[in-house]
Amino acid sequence: MAEPIRSLCDELIKAVNVMMEAESSQTYRLEALKFIEDFKEKSPLCVECGLQLAEKSQTAVVRHFGLQILEHVVKFKWNDMPPQEKLQLKNCTMGLLSDGTHPILQEECHVKDALSRIVVEMIKREWPQHWPDMLKELEALTAMGDAQTELVMLVLLRLAEDVITFQTLPTQRRRDIQHTLTQNMDSIFTFLLGILQLHVNEYKKMNCIAGQELKAKAHWRVGVATLNTLAGYIDWVALVHITNDNCHLLEIFCLLLSEPELQLEAAECLLIAISRKGKLEERKPFMVLFDEVAMNYILSAAQSAGGAALCNQSSGGIVERRYTFLKRLCQVLCALGSQICSLVGSDIEVQVPVNLDKYMEALFAFTTHPSQFLRSSTQMTWGNLFRHEILSKDPVVGQMAIKYLRAARINLVKTGFPSKNDCPGCEFSRVDFDSDEDFNCSFNSVQWDAMTFFTESVFGQLFKILEKEKIPIDEGMELLQMVVHYETSDPLILSCVLTIISTLFPFVTHQPHFLPQVLFKIFPSITFELVEECKAPRTRAVKNLRRHACSSIIRICRDYSDFMLPCFDLMYEHVKRLFSNELLLTQMEKCALMEALILISNQFKDYNKQKAFLKELMAAVTAQWLSEEMKSVLLDPATFLAYVGADQVISDADTEDQMGINRSRISFCVNTILGVVKRARWPANPEEAKAGGFVVSTTSDGAPIYRNPCAEPLQALLPNLFALIRTQNSLFLPENINRLGKTFTRVYDIMDMEKNFALGIPQPLLDAYDSSAYRNIAERMQGFFSSLYDNCYHVLGNAGPCMQQDFYAIEGLAEQIVGSAFTHLDSVPDHRLRPLVRLFMKQLVMSCPRDYYDSLLNPLLGPLFTYLLQRLNFRWQIINQRTSLCAQEEDEAYEENLVTQEVVEEQLLRLVTREVMDLLSVTCITRKFPELSANKEEVDGESLPRVLVFCFLLTNLKNGKYFSYAQKHRD
Repeated sequence: MAEPIRSLCDELIKAVNVMMEAESSQTYRLEALKFIEDFKEKSPLCVECGLQLAEKSQTAVVRHFGLQILEHVVKFKWNDMPPQEKLQLKNCTMGLLSDGTHPILQEECHVKDALSRIVVEMIKREWPQHWPDMLKELEALTAMGDAQTELVMLVLLRLAEDVITFQTLPTQRRRDIQHTLTQNMDSIFTFLLGILQLHVNEYKKMNCIAGQELKAKAHWRVGVATLNTLAGYIDWVALVHITNDNCHLLEIFCLLLSEPELQLEAAECLLIAISRKGKLEERKPFMVLFDEVAMNYILSAAQSAGGAALCNQSSGGIVERRYTFLKRLCQVLCALGSQICSLVGSDIEVQVPVNLDKYMEALFAFTTHPSQFLRSSTQMTWGNLFRHEILSKDPVVGQMAIKYLRAARINLVKTGFPSKNDCPGCEFSRVDFDSDEDFNCSFNSVQWDAMTFFTESVFGQLFKILEKEKIPIDEGMELLQMVVHYETSDPLILSCVLTIISTLFPFVTHQPHFLPQVLFKIFPSITFELVEECKAPRTRAVKNLRRHACSSIIRICRDYSDFMLPCFDLMYEHVKRLFSNELLLTQMEKCALMEALILISNQFKDYNKQKAFLKELMAAVTAQWLSEEMKSVLLDPATFLAYVGADQVISDADTEDQMGINRSRISFCVNTILGVVKRARWPANPEEAKAGGFVVSTTSDGAPIYRNPCAEPLQALLPNLFALIRTQNSLFLPENINRLGKTFTRVYDIMDMEKNFALGIPQPLLDAYDSSAYRNIAERMQGFFSSLYDNCYHVLGNAGPCMQQDFYAIEGLAEQIVGSAFTHLDSVPDHRLRPLVRLFMKQLVMSCPRDYYDSLLNPLLGPLFTYLLQRLNFRWQIINQRTSLCAQEEDEAYEENLVTQEVVEEQLLRLVTREVMDLLSVTCITRKFPELSANKEEVDGESLPRVLVFCFLLTNLKNGKYFSYAQKHRD
């Protein structure tokens, strides 16, 4: 060795040793690292030193460092090296592969990984153009021993990962290498399969001979490496390479399921293969796995999935590798179920396999496993099998359905909390979940939840599939009576009781005399309190129960309004008594009960009677909404902010919310109006509608034009609603934002729930028993502004379908909309623009009669689309510039801020863009009126809005941000 190189190597080894040994001194470690990095960048002798360190040193760390130097050279200096040096480095590296490592069981994994990385980096730069024999050279290396064979497997795996999975090279080079890999895939798979069979056979042979444990382990190590390499290719190669020779490769994987040391890797390969998509005829060979031999191995592995087999004899805990294998095998069975459901009954004529019973027994073994994760993983597959048009009729499936239902009664009760030790599943849950909360996020946890789910699933289907005469009415009524007579003070259990009552309610229609008992069971839950006259904030469980009870009443009145009609007077009187006590109900609960009454009133089938009832029901709201005080509040932003208390500064969190009553008054009025426009309707039967006085005239083709009994009282309320919308848009102006008190400076921000939706983050599961539903005053104010803004547009969106011509024919309606909803839009944030587009304008376009296109739609859509085009272009320019800036920014604080704020803004803008494109879509779709083909001039006039928006589409098709949405609609 030349003296300069020897001296430099000594210095490097010294630096590495200092770095590794000086654990107590961070300074020494940093200095050593800096010395090493400077060397890699500046030394002209780094190739020689790297080779010397990698070849001669006995210290694994030093050898690894030498390999790092070589990798650095190949990555960053390769293009500057003369051809002779490249060839020398390549030959030396291949020499390291052949005889530069310790035996397979002695060599460190990081050294093997480093050496394989160097080879792959050279392949990425030289193959196939300058290294055509690369594959042959690698194949030749496998004849030199186990260590070389393992290294070859690592090279081939990392090559596939870099080229296909991570794509860590320029596009053209990636295409060249992928194309060459594809061309040689037959020989590659033949080579890999041969290596696998050779070393698996040797492993089995040596494993049976005493004293040959090390040789057996060496062959096992190569087998594992080969399976991992196959897994890296199976995911993307043509299916023909996997199914070649009657799926011989898959059969080998099945055989290896019985080998404890290789079964996990084999199961992973099998899972990747069976999960592949593609043409049905290409997937048909997968049915070979239902043959006797393959299915026997799968069934045997599944039936050995008992909890005892997984226990570590020394610690008593779960053997995680074994448990992971069972998860993979369970996924294999589920993927196999998806394949059979796709293939059987398709055009390629696949018959029901003869070993279907063994397959289902294997799947059932996981359905009855102590692990809740494994149990739940099979549910979707069972559902697909039981729903399949052909498979569901097979006798084997029918017999298994009975076994499944018996097991489901037990499985529905989710036991096995990680913090407990009361069942075998607890041990598995400690592997799968970090806490009981994580467990709860995945599964229901109490017996009532299980019974509720079971009841909904069974009886929901029962009423759909059974003929009326075969419905077990007596048994159903007996069960319903037991539920109605059940008493508890637990709000969670009461909520389950309400669900079961709703599920069993169809039985009541056969015995109407039982209806009052059902109603008197539901109504107390609407006013439920844990402690009478307690002023403490209600728990979330209580609040959810009261909301659930209101929803149950509404659902029953909606689905069985004609059946509920005889009880209308009873309900109305009860609701009046509840309303008389201001402390019993929240404003939202009052609105819910009013909606229920309106739904029943739709069955009056008498226009005048229903109109009189609605006027009486809305009298208090109408008086409050049209009062001079309310008008002054709704017309002026400053007065509005003062009225709701948003201009105050609250220093003490316990201070009583003096203005909360004012906010509730506004919310109650708007929610009541919304409830009326959503629920009040004329009879669905045209003859009944005509007889009841709901038909005012007919169209030119004889279709009836209806009038809604709520139209007259609602018309008087709309001007103040428009004033409120205009005021809300004005609140985002700088002068009005400055009027906010310091306590409420963030009340216009996006709600956490909406933010999580934009980011695709599920809502966290909260403790329904103990957590209070109470929010601080700033959160309540934020919720007030958010819901009020949305509900105003909900009202306008429902007004057209509800009021019909009484809404569209309002004088100057277009001007009123432009002067309110379209006011100050530049100041309105994206999360507030969405309700205007989605809740109002989209509904207006979909429901507006063609007679009002010229007077209403054209004056609105023209300015709106022009504005949206300008706004979205401007907003996307900001996002794109910000993205470019972020790519160059390295500050960690900036990156964190980007994730928390700017990503939210971009996702919101994507949602707005998508919803604008949805509006464009419904505007462009031709309405299917019978007379369209008869009058071309009318068609041209009607299509004016579509011409406007089509121009919008054409303008933006080249914008990448719009393209994915616009391309779908441009035709």
